[in-house]
Amino acid sequence: MRKDLGICLDTADQIGASLPNTALVDQYYGDVQAMGGGRMDTSSLIKRLRKLS
Repeated sequence: MRKDLGICLDTADQIGASLPNTALVDQYYGDVQAMGGGRMDTSSLIKRLRKLS
């Protein structure tokens, strides 16, 4: 997932587009990886959101 988000964000930079929500989701996935969830699927974002509570 992060690879694909990275490609998207790199392309956006190249064409001058701003994708703040995409960057935020990428950051959340990075946080999930740091929490040891590097092989988890999209549902892993729930763990990240619970961390905010």
